[in-house]
Amino acid sequence: MAQFSRLAVYHKISAHPMVPFFYHADLQVCKRVVEACYFGGVRVFEFTNGGDFAYENFGELVKWANVELPDLALGAGTVVDGATASLFIQLGANFIASPVVKDDMAKICNRRKIAWLPGAATPTEINYAEELGAEIVKIFPGFVPGPAFAAAVKGHFPLTSIMPTDGVEPTEESLTNWFKAGVVCVGIGSQLFPKEVLDKANYPAITEKVKDCFKIISLLKS
Repeated sequence: MAQFSRLAVYHKISAHPMVPFFYHADLQVCKRVVEACYFGGVRVFEFTNGGDFAYENFGELVKWANVELPDLALGAGTVVDGATASLFIQLGANFIASPVVKDDMAKICNRRKIAWLPGAATPTEINYAEELGAEIVKIFPGFVPGPAFAAAVKGHFPLTSIMPTDGVEPTEESLTNWFKAGVVCVGIGSQLFPKEVLDKANYPAITEKVKDCFKIISLLKS
């Protein structure tokens, strides 16, 4: 069962507007990465459904995080259908993130009062996601339309809350471009967790990178 209501998840995203997303087959690596991000200030983390038995690792990760990192909202990403959403919700997902907009996922998340973060790439898809109850809509993949698209959408739909993913870099230039375009938060993946850092188990480097990102974001939103 989720530890946080969908409203609580949205408030956490607003207060800590960077959501890392990550998958690894090794549960211990997952724990150390989540912990490193948490120490850097992350309070919403997406574990992606990125490989065989990902749901098993997710279930164990949730049990661990609920004890060790009790104010972290851990959710599941790369979910593309209602059945998979139900599976992860049953394992304790605090939110479901998806690269697509599908009404079966929306119905399941809404019925269970779980935050739903669907991915969209056009104004029509964004509008449909909001009609289905999405409070925050991901721009996915973010690198295709870019910050200019986000700014244009906000210009026409000022009440829309946008979260770009797969196109945001943990750099001052990238973060500045996206937040000046009006996004509410950003999702960042592998660039927060370079292979060489993981190979060396240099988890403090992840913490420092996350802290640096939050410092930049804080200045941009002040």
